[in-house]
Amino acid sequence: MQQMQQPVLVSVIVPIYNIVEWLPRCVNSIRKQTYRNLEIILVDDGSTDNSGAMAEKFALEDKRVRVFHKENGGVSSARNLGIEKARGEYIGFVDSDDYIEPEMYERLLAVALQENLLMVQTSRDEIDEQGNRMEDVCIPPEKPELWECDKFMRELLLHKGDCSFCTKLTHASLLKENHFPEGELNEDFRLLVSLLPKIPAVAILPEQDYHVFYRYGSNTRTRDEETFPRVFTDIVRNADRVEEVVEKEYPHLKEEAVRFALFQRLDYLLHIPISMMKKDNEFYVQVCRYVKSHRKEIRKNAYLTEKNRKYLLLFSYAPAFVRKVHRLLKKRSKE
Repeated sequence: MQQMQQPVLVSVIVPIYNIVEWLPRCVNSIRKQTYRNLEIILVDDGSTDNSGAMAEKFALEDKRVRVFHKENGGVSSARNLGIEKARGEYIGFVDSDDYIEPEMYERLLAVALQENLLMVQTSRDEIDEQGNRMEDVCIPPEKPELWECDKFMRELLLHKGDCSFCTKLTHASLLKENHFPEGELNEDFRLLVSLLPKIPAVAILPEQDYHVFYRYGSNTRTRDEETFPRVFTDIVRNADRVEEVVEKEYPHLKEEAVRFALFQRLDYLLHIPISMMKKDNEFYVQVCRYVKSHRKEIRKNAYLTEKNRKYLLLFSYAPAFVRKVHRLLKKRSKE
Protein backbone atom coordinates (compact mmCIF):
# COMPACT_ATOMS: atom_id res chain seq x y z
CA MET A 1 0.00 0.00 0.00
CA GLN A 2 1.09 3.57 -0.66
CA GLN A 3 2.96 5.25 2.20
CA MET A 4 1.24 8.46 3.30
CA GLN A 5 3.25 11.02 5.27
CA GLN A 6 0.17 12.80 6.58
CA PRO A 7 -2.64 10.26 6.93
CA VAL A 8 -5.88 11.35 5.31
CA LEU A 9 -8.88 11.36 7.63
CA VAL A 10 -11.74 9.17 6.45
CA SER A 11 -15.23 9.73 7.86
CA VAL A 12 -17.49 6.65 8.00
CA ILE A 13 -21.17 7.45 8.54
CA VAL A 14 -23.59 4.88 9.97
CA PRO A 15 -27.31 5.79 10.16
CA ILE A 16 -28.95 3.92 13.06
CA TYR A 17 -32.59 3.12 13.68
CA ASN A 18 -33.78 0.30 15.99
CA ILE A 19 -31.00 -2.06 14.98
CA VAL A 20 -29.60 -3.09 18.35
CA GLU A 21 -29.30 -6.76 17.35
CA TRP A 22 -26.96 -6.15 14.41
CA LEU A 23 -25.25 -2.89 15.35
CA PRO A 24 -22.24 -4.45 17.18
CA ARG A 25 -21.24 -6.51 14.12
CA CYS A 26 -21.47 -3.43 11.91
CA VAL A 27 -19.56 -0.98 14.12
CA ASN A 28 -16.91 -3.48 15.16
CA SER A 29 -16.16 -4.27 11.51
CA ILE A 30 -15.42 -0.55 11.02
CA ARG A 31 -13.35 -0.30 14.20
CA LYS A 32 -11.21 -3.23 12.97
CA GLN A 33 -10.19 -1.49 9.75
CA THR A 34 -6.49 -1.77 8.93
CA TYR A 35 -6.60 1.91 7.98
CA ARG A 36 -6.75 3.50 11.41
CA ASN A 37 -7.20 7.22 10.71
CA LEU A 38 -11.00 7.08 10.76
CA GLU A 39 -13.75 8.96 12.46
CA ILE A 40 -16.83 6.79 12.88
CA ILE A 41 -20.00 8.89 12.90
CA LEU A 42 -23.02 7.09 14.37
CA VAL A 43 -26.28 8.95 13.72
CA ASP A 44 -29.13 7.72 15.92
CA ASP A 45 -32.22 8.53 13.88
CA GLY A 46 -34.71 8.56 16.75
CA SER A 47 -34.35 4.92 17.78
CA THR A 48 -36.88 3.64 20.32
CA ASP A 49 -34.83 0.61 21.38
CA ASN A 50 -31.36 0.60 22.96
CA SER A 51 -29.51 1.43 19.73
CA GLY A 52 -28.76 4.99 20.85
CA ALA A 53 -27.35 3.84 24.19
CA MET A 54 -25.28 1.20 22.45
CA ALA A 55 -23.84 3.86 20.15
CA GLU A 56 -22.78 5.90 23.20
CA LYS A 57 -21.10 2.79 24.61
CA PHE A 58 -19.02 2.47 21.44
CA ALA A 59 -17.97 6.11 21.82
CA LEU A 60 -16.70 5.39 25.34
CA GLU A 61 -14.70 2.42 24.07
CA ASP A 62 -13.19 4.09 20.98
CA LYS A 63 -12.31 7.79 20.79
CA ARG A 64 -12.75 7.70 17.00
CA VAL A 65 -16.50 7.19 17.44
CA ARG A 66 -18.74 10.27 17.44
CA VAL A 67 -22.46 9.95 18.19
CA PHE A 68 -25.30 12.26 17.18
CA HIS A 69 -28.96 11.86 18.11
CA LYS A 70 -31.84 13.31 16.10
CA GLU A 71 -35.57 12.93 15.61
CA ASN A 72 -36.57 10.22 13.18
CA GLY A 73 -36.32 11.48 9.62
CA GLY A 74 -35.17 8.54 7.53
CA VAL A 75 -31.84 7.28 6.28
CA SER A 76 -31.15 10.23 3.97
CA SER A 77 -31.76 12.69 6.78
CA ALA A 78 -29.39 10.75 9.05
CA ARG A 79 -26.72 10.54 6.35
CA ASN A 80 -27.00 14.25 5.62
CA LEU A 81 -26.47 15.11 9.28
CA GLY A 82 -23.42 12.85 9.26
CA ILE A 83 -22.08 14.64 6.18
CA GLU A 84 -22.53 18.02 7.90
CA LYS A 85 -20.58 16.77 10.93
CA ALA A 86 -17.90 14.91 8.96
CA ARG A 87 -14.34 16.26 9.17
CA GLY A 88 -12.72 13.78 6.81
CA GLU A 89 -11.35 14.43 3.34
CA TYR A 90 -13.15 11.31 2.13
CA ILE A 91 -16.51 9.95 3.29
CA GLY A 92 -17.86 6.40 3.35
CA PHE A 93 -21.18 4.92 4.48
CA VAL A 94 -22.09 1.60 6.08
CA ASP A 95 -25.69 0.56 6.69
CA SER A 96 -26.19 -0.50 10.30
CA ASP A 97 -27.12 -4.11 9.53
CA ASP A 98 -24.24 -4.62 7.06
CA TYR A 99 -20.54 -5.19 7.75
CA ILE A 100 -17.20 -4.81 5.98
CA GLU A 101 -13.85 -6.53 5.60
CA PRO A 102 -10.87 -5.12 7.57
CA GLU A 103 -8.93 -3.97 4.49
CA MET A 104 -11.79 -2.18 2.72
CA TYR A 105 -11.00 1.46 3.43
CA GLU A 106 -7.23 0.99 3.17
CA ARG A 107 -7.69 -0.43 -0.33
CA LEU A 108 -10.16 2.24 -1.41
CA LEU A 109 -8.14 5.17 -0.11
CA ALA A 110 -4.87 3.92 -1.62
CA VAL A 111 -6.44 3.84 -5.09
CA ALA A 112 -8.18 7.19 -4.61
CA LEU A 113 -4.90 8.90 -3.73
CA GLN A 114 -2.80 7.08 -6.29
CA GLU A 115 -5.18 7.88 -9.17
CA ASN A 116 -6.32 11.26 -7.79
CA LEU A 117 -9.97 10.22 -7.88
CA LEU A 118 -13.06 11.74 -6.30
CA MET A 119 -14.80 8.35 -6.04
CA VAL A 120 -13.69 4.73 -5.75
CA GLN A 121 -15.82 1.63 -5.34
CA THR A 122 -15.32 -1.80 -3.86
CA SER A 123 -17.39 -4.86 -4.79
CA ARG A 124 -20.04 -6.45 -2.60
CA ASP A 125 -21.91 -9.64 -1.86
CA GLU A 126 -25.22 -10.36 -0.13
CA ILE A 127 -25.79 -12.58 2.90
CA ASP A 128 -29.25 -13.88 3.83
CA GLU A 129 -30.76 -14.25 7.31
CA GLN A 130 -29.39 -17.80 7.62
CA GLY A 131 -25.86 -16.68 6.80
CA ASN A 132 -25.86 -18.05 3.27
CA ARG A 133 -24.20 -16.14 0.48
CA MET A 134 -26.70 -15.18 -2.23
CA GLU A 135 -26.25 -14.76 -5.95
CA ASP A 136 -24.25 -11.64 -6.83
CA VAL A 137 -26.39 -8.64 -7.73
CA CYS A 138 -23.40 -6.79 -9.18
CA ILE A 139 -20.69 -8.92 -10.81
CA PRO A 140 -17.21 -7.90 -9.59
CA PRO A 141 -14.55 -7.20 -12.23
CA GLU A 142 -11.69 -9.69 -12.47
CA LYS A 143 -9.17 -6.90 -11.83
CA PRO A 144 -9.32 -3.21 -10.90
CA GLU A 145 -10.97 -1.10 -13.60
CA LEU A 146 -11.25 2.62 -14.24
CA TRP A 147 -14.62 3.67 -15.65
CA GLU A 148 -15.25 7.07 -17.18
CA CYS A 149 -18.52 8.58 -15.98
CA ASP A 150 -20.45 7.83 -19.17
CA LYS A 151 -19.50 4.15 -18.91
CA PHE A 152 -20.63 4.11 -15.28
CA MET A 153 -23.93 5.69 -16.31
CA ARG A 154 -24.38 3.10 -19.05
CA GLU A 155 -23.75 0.26 -16.61
CA LEU A 156 -26.36 1.71 -14.24
CA LEU A 157 -28.90 1.97 -17.05
CA LEU A 158 -28.31 -1.68 -17.92
CA HIS A 159 -28.62 -2.72 -14.25
CA LYS A 160 -25.01 -3.85 -14.13
CA GLY A 161 -23.57 -1.01 -12.06
CA ASP A 162 -23.70 -0.55 -8.30
CA CYS A 163 -25.43 2.67 -7.25
CA SER A 164 -24.93 2.16 -3.49
CA PHE A 165 -22.81 4.73 -1.68
CA CYS A 166 -21.98 2.09 0.92
CA THR A 167 -19.55 0.42 -1.47
CA LYS A 168 -17.90 3.75 -2.29
CA LEU A 169 -15.39 6.17 -0.84
CA THR A 170 -16.32 9.67 -1.99
CA HIS A 171 -14.43 12.92 -1.72
CA ALA A 172 -16.11 15.10 0.89
CA SER A 173 -16.34 18.10 -1.46
CA LEU A 174 -18.92 16.27 -3.59
CA LEU A 175 -21.14 15.36 -0.66
CA LYS A 176 -20.86 18.66 1.19
CA GLU A 177 -22.38 20.34 -1.87
CA ASN A 178 -24.82 17.58 -2.85
CA HIS A 179 -26.85 15.86 -0.14
CA PHE A 180 -29.06 12.79 -0.29
CA PRO A 181 -32.69 13.51 -1.25
CA GLU A 182 -34.82 13.20 1.87
CA GLY A 183 -38.17 11.45 1.89
CA GLU A 184 -37.22 9.02 -0.92
CA LEU A 185 -36.10 5.40 -0.84
CA ASN A 186 -34.03 5.06 -4.02
CA GLU A 187 -31.87 7.88 -2.74
CA ASP A 188 -28.45 6.47 -3.66
CA PHE A 189 -29.31 6.15 -7.33
CA ARG A 190 -30.76 9.65 -7.53
CA LEU A 191 -27.70 11.26 -5.93
CA LEU A 192 -25.22 9.21 -7.93
CA VAL A 193 -26.69 10.03 -11.35
CA SER A 194 -26.59 13.71 -10.45
CA LEU A 195 -22.92 13.44 -9.39
CA LEU A 196 -21.56 11.39 -12.29
CA PRO A 197 -21.29 14.37 -14.70
CA LYS A 198 -19.01 15.99 -12.10
CA ILE A 199 -16.72 12.96 -11.78
CA PRO A 200 -14.12 12.24 -14.51
CA ALA A 201 -13.79 8.55 -13.59
CA VAL A 202 -14.51 5.95 -10.92
CA ALA A 203 -12.20 3.07 -9.96
CA ILE A 204 -13.93 -0.31 -9.43
CA LEU A 205 -12.12 -2.83 -7.23
CA PRO A 206 -12.74 -6.60 -7.48
CA GLU A 207 -12.60 -7.44 -3.78
CA GLN A 208 -16.04 -8.09 -2.29
CA ASP A 209 -15.23 -6.20 0.89
CA TYR A 210 -18.77 -5.00 1.60
CA HIS A 211 -21.34 -7.49 2.90
CA VAL A 212 -25.04 -6.62 2.49
CA PHE A 213 -27.27 -8.32 5.07
CA TYR A 214 -30.47 -9.27 3.27
CA ARG A 215 -33.29 -8.88 5.79
CA TYR A 216 -36.94 -9.44 4.94
CA GLY A 217 -39.18 -6.57 5.95
CA SER A 218 -36.86 -3.77 4.82
CA ASN A 219 -37.83 -1.69 1.76
CA THR A 220 -38.21 -4.16 -1.14
CA ARG A 221 -37.80 -7.28 0.97
CA THR A 222 -41.16 -8.62 1.97
CA ARG A 223 -43.00 -11.90 1.73
CA ASP A 224 -46.46 -10.32 1.95
CA GLU A 225 -48.05 -10.14 -1.51
CA GLU A 226 -50.43 -7.36 -0.45
CA THR A 227 -47.58 -5.17 0.79
CA PHE A 228 -46.29 -2.75 -1.84
CA PRO A 229 -43.07 -1.04 -0.72
CA ARG A 230 -42.86 2.58 -1.79
CA VAL A 231 -39.48 1.93 -3.37
CA PHE A 232 -41.27 0.59 -6.45
CA THR A 233 -42.80 4.00 -7.12
CA ASP A 234 -39.52 5.75 -6.37
CA ILE A 235 -37.62 3.69 -8.95
CA VAL A 236 -40.09 4.82 -11.61
CA ARG A 237 -39.70 8.46 -10.62
CA ASN A 238 -35.93 8.10 -10.73
CA ALA A 239 -36.17 6.53 -14.17
CA ASP A 240 -37.85 9.72 -15.36
CA ARG A 241 -35.15 11.83 -13.74
CA VAL A 242 -32.32 9.83 -15.28
CA GLU A 243 -33.88 10.21 -18.74
CA GLU A 244 -33.59 13.98 -18.25
CA VAL A 245 -29.93 13.66 -17.15
CA VAL A 246 -29.13 11.45 -20.12
CA GLU A 247 -30.81 13.83 -22.56
CA LYS A 248 -28.67 16.68 -21.25
CA GLU A 249 -25.34 14.99 -20.47
CA TYR A 250 -25.23 11.66 -22.34
CA PRO A 251 -27.49 11.84 -25.44
CA HIS A 252 -25.64 8.85 -26.95
CA LEU A 253 -27.17 6.70 -24.16
CA LYS A 254 -30.78 7.46 -25.06
CA GLU A 255 -31.65 3.87 -26.02
CA GLU A 256 -30.20 2.57 -22.75
CA ALA A 257 -32.17 5.20 -20.82
CA VAL A 258 -35.44 4.16 -22.48
CA ARG A 259 -34.64 0.54 -21.70
CA PHE A 260 -34.07 1.54 -18.06
CA ALA A 261 -37.37 3.43 -17.88
CA LEU A 262 -39.27 0.47 -19.33
CA PHE A 263 -37.54 -2.04 -17.07
CA GLN A 264 -38.30 -0.01 -13.94
CA ARG A 265 -41.97 0.14 -14.91
CA LEU A 266 -41.97 -3.60 -15.54
CA ASP A 267 -40.59 -4.11 -12.03
CA TYR A 268 -43.37 -1.89 -10.69
CA LEU A 269 -46.08 -3.80 -12.57
CA LEU A 270 -44.74 -7.19 -11.49
CA HIS A 271 -44.97 -6.22 -7.82
CA ILE A 272 -48.01 -3.98 -7.44
CA PRO A 273 -50.85 -5.79 -5.63
CA ILE A 274 -53.79 -6.49 -7.92
CA SER A 275 -56.03 -4.64 -5.46
CA MET A 276 -54.13 -1.41 -6.32
CA MET A 277 -54.49 -1.78 -10.09
CA LYS A 278 -57.42 0.63 -10.27
CA LYS A 279 -58.29 3.52 -12.56
CA ASP A 280 -58.34 5.91 -9.59
CA ASN A 281 -54.68 5.06 -8.85
CA GLU A 282 -53.14 7.92 -10.81
CA PHE A 283 -49.54 6.72 -10.57
CA TYR A 284 -50.47 3.22 -11.76
CA VAL A 285 -52.42 4.70 -14.67
CA GLN A 286 -49.41 6.82 -15.67
CA VAL A 287 -47.14 3.76 -15.61
CA CYS A 288 -49.55 1.86 -17.86
CA ARG A 289 -49.85 4.82 -20.20
CA TYR A 290 -46.06 5.07 -20.57
CA VAL A 291 -45.72 1.36 -21.38
CA LYS A 292 -48.57 1.51 -23.89
CA SER A 293 -47.11 4.55 -25.65
CA HIS A 294 -43.70 2.85 -25.99
CA ARG A 295 -44.75 -0.34 -27.78
CA LYS A 296 -42.52 0.53 -30.73
CA GLU A 297 -39.49 1.00 -28.47
CA ILE A 298 -40.31 -2.23 -26.61
CA ARG A 299 -40.17 -4.18 -29.88
CA LYS A 300 -36.97 -2.54 -31.14
CA ASN A 301 -34.87 -1.80 -28.05
CA ALA A 302 -31.69 -3.86 -28.29
CA TYR A 303 -31.15 -3.93 -24.54
CA LEU A 304 -34.40 -5.59 -23.50
CA THR A 305 -34.46 -9.37 -23.22
CA GLU A 306 -37.08 -11.34 -25.11
CA LYS A 307 -38.80 -12.08 -21.79
CA ASN A 308 -38.84 -8.36 -20.93
CA ARG A 309 -40.41 -7.56 -24.30
CA LYS A 310 -43.14 -10.17 -23.96
CA TYR A 311 -44.12 -9.05 -20.46
CA LEU A 312 -44.08 -5.36 -21.37
CA LEU A 313 -46.17 -5.87 -24.48
CA LEU A 314 -48.67 -7.98 -22.57
CA PHE A 315 -48.86 -5.36 -19.82
CA SER A 316 -49.46 -2.68 -22.46
CA TYR A 317 -52.70 -4.44 -23.44
CA ALA A 318 -54.09 -6.10 -20.27
CA PRO A 319 -52.08 -5.17 -17.14
CA ALA A 320 -54.43 -6.52 -14.44
CA PHE A 321 -54.96 -9.83 -16.26
CA VAL A 322 -51.22 -10.30 -16.83
CA ARG A 323 -50.54 -9.54 -13.16
CA LYS A 324 -53.07 -12.19 -12.08
CA VAL A 325 -51.51 -14.80 -14.37
CA HIS A 326 -48.03 -13.89 -13.17
CA ARG A 327 -49.05 -14.28 -9.53
CA LEU A 328 -50.64 -17.66 -10.28
CA LEU A 329 -47.52 -18.92 -12.08
CA LYS A 330 -45.36 -17.69 -9.24
CA LYS A 331 -47.42 -19.60 -6.68
CA ARG A 332 -47.32 -22.80 -8.74
CA SER A 333 -43.54 -22.59 -9.09
CA LYS A 334 -43.26 -22.61 -5.28
CA GLU A 335 -45.47 -25.65 -4.82
